[in-house]
Amino acid sequence: MPAAAQGPSSGTTLLVVGDSLSAEYGLARGAGWVALLEARLAREQRAVKVVNASISGDTSSGGRSRLPALLAQHRPQTVVIELGGNDALRGLPLATTQANLGAMAAAAKAAGAQVVIVGMAVPPNYGRQYGEDFIGLFGRVARAQRASLVPFLLAGVADAPNADALFQPDRIHPRAEAHPRMLDNVWPVLKPLLPR
Repeated sequence: MPAAAQGPSSGTTLLVVGDSLSAEYGLARGAGWVALLEARLAREQRAVKVVNASISGDTSSGGRSRLPALLAQHRPQTVVIELGGNDALRGLPLATTQANLGAMAAAAKAAGAQVVIVGMAVPPNYGRQYGEDFIGLFGRVARAQRASLVPFLLAGVADAPNADALFQPDRIHPRAEAHPRMLDNVWPVLKPLLPR
C-alpha cells in the first residue's frame, strides 16, 4: 500500500489518487511529479501535507472504490484525480470512465474537498473519434462537478519534438526528466487552491 508522504503535522492535506503516471512507475523514489510537488511546497513553506495514494495499473473503477476510505482516513482539503488512462488502454466504455470520475469528484466535494481533474489522451492508433471523445470526457466531468481541470498531464511531453526520448522503453511511462514538465502542467491549476 502507498504510504502517506511525510509533511507538516497541521495545515492542508492534498490527496492524489492516480495511476502509474503519479505512482513513480519505473522511476527512482522521489523522481515523480507528486514528489516534486511536495518538494516545491516545502520550498515555498506552504503548510500542505501530500498523500500520494496512486497505484500503478489503477482504473477509474478502482479509484472510485478506494476513494471513500481515503477520504475518511486523510480528510483532505484538496483531491487530485489522475485516472482514466488505463480505462482507455483496456478499451473500457468511455461513459463508464466519465461516470466513475464524476462520482469521485462528487464524493470528494461532499467530503468538503476541492477537486482537480487531470486530463489524459490516448495514442492515435485508437482512432480519431475515440481519442477526441476520451480527451473531452475530462472537461465534461470538470464542468459538471465545477472542478478545476488540468487539460493534459503530458502536454509538452507526449507532443514534444523529442517525445521518444522522454519516455521509458514501453513508450507509455515518462522518464524522470519529463516529470518536472508534468508538474508544471498541474501547478498553475493547483496553486490557487492551496494556502500560502
